[in-house]
Order: sequence, then C-alpha cells, then structure tokens
Amino acid sequence: MKFAFSTLGVPGLPLPDVLRLATDNGYHGVELRAHPEEPVHPGLGALERADVAAAFQAAGVEILGVAGYVRVAEPGDDGPVLAELAALVALARDLGAPFVRVFPGGGTEQSADDADEIAARRLGTAARGAADAGVRILVETHDSHPTGADVTRVVGTVGHRQVGALWDVLHTWLGGESPTDTFAALSPYLGYVQVKDVSSADDTTPLALGTGTLPLAECLEVLSSEGWEGWLCWEYEKRWYADAAPLPPALAPGREYLTRLLSRAG
Repeated sequence: MKFAFSTLGVPGLPLPDVLRLATDNGYHGVELRAHPEEPVHPGLGALERADVAAAFQAAGVEILGVAGYVRVAEPGDDGPVLAELAALVALARDLGAPFVRVFPGGGTEQSADDADEIAARRLGTAARGAADAGVRILVETHDSHPTGADVTRVVGTVGHRQVGALWDVLHTWLGGESPTDTFAALSPYLGYVQVKDVSSADDTTPLALGTGTLPLAECLEVLSSEGWEGWLCWEYEKRWYADAAPLPPALAPGREYLTRLLSRAG
C-alpha cells in the first residue's frame, strides 16, 4: 500500500514545505484540501496549475486527490452543485490527480430516499465529465451517509466506474459498522482509505495514529487479507481543532505505525 497525508493537517502551509514533509517522512503522496484559504484551489489559473503539477513531479510525490467540499445530496438546485463538481474535476485533471473527494451532505429535513436520489442523479450527470477528464469522484463516508452501506446505496445506483467511494474510518466507526462490513460494502467502489485516530466518540480531537481508540489494526487486517493494495491517507483534522498537537512531528511515527500494522497483517 502507499501512504499519503492530507493538507488538512497543515492548514495553509506553502507547497514547498508540504513536499518537504512528504519526502522527509517517507510519504508517497498528498491529498490536497481544495479551499480558497489553501495554496491549491479551483481559482488557480492554468499556469499556476502547471507549476503545482511540475513541483510535485520534481519532488517525486503524487497528488492523491483533490478534497473538495461539494455536498452532492444537499437540497436545492442541481446547477450550483454540478458547477462546483465540474470545477473540482477540472482542477484534478490539470494537476494529474486521480480522485476528487465529495461529501454526501444530505439535509436533516430530507428522507434517506430523497437524499440518495438527489446524490445519484447529480453524480450520474457529473460522471460523464469525470470520464472525459480521467478522474474518479469519490463519495466519502461522512455526515448523512456515514457507513459503507449508506454510501453504497448512492454509488451503486449511479453504476458508473468514475463514481466511487472513500472510506473514512472514523465515520464508519461512529456509525457502528465493523471494518469487515464496511469493506464488503465498499470494495467494488473503493478509491482509497482515510485513516486517523481519536480518543472517543465524544472527543474527536485528532491524535497520533495508534494512540486512540479507532480499530486501525482491524481495518488494515481486513484490507490486507482481501488483497487490497490502494492508498492509505492520514487525515489529521488540525484545521478544525486548533489545540491539537502539530502534525509534522507525528508524520514519520505515523507511517512507521501503519507499516508495522501491515507487516503484522501479512
């Protein structure tokens, strides 16, 4: 498996420093948080995008994906959602990133069926542009659709290879789904896996990998036993938890911890 980390853990850090962290700590790739407060976002021009892609290539670091904030099931008109999705897909294409991350984002006033239908319709429309761009749109296990079973209802309905799933191990755990059941649901659609650690369901402040309560060993055991050889991306949510410890000193120990778990899993 390959290891990546998300720039959510180092908010606003200039790209040369992000690349230095990746190369110094043995990470193969980086998931780029695509937000206007970050160095990389859909507002970048063509030359800036080319410069970003060239910098990653020169450093020998892959851009795993563009982490957007589109909520594909949210109530309202399709137009703004599809436009934001298209902008993220175009950014990923120009950077050479294989994936775009989106959230389900169903509203509390919606039924599950309505949220599923809206999300599947929009993703089915967006899939055509994603196919032309060579990019996969991944729906993260999150918010209104926290489990693999929830996300599978949407991506399975879409039925397009350019629409898949992103397994966030925190949210499937909070949703009460076992790693075995999550993988069984998501395996036909799985793009990559976000790993993290927290102390409890009531305190989701990010912790160094292996110091909290998430079933990371079980997750990696399932992935390894099933022969899955994709990406593990450490999403350390420093942006939302100002008091969390800095990520950079934990990057090398985190990679070493994941490596040990994979070795034990065989």
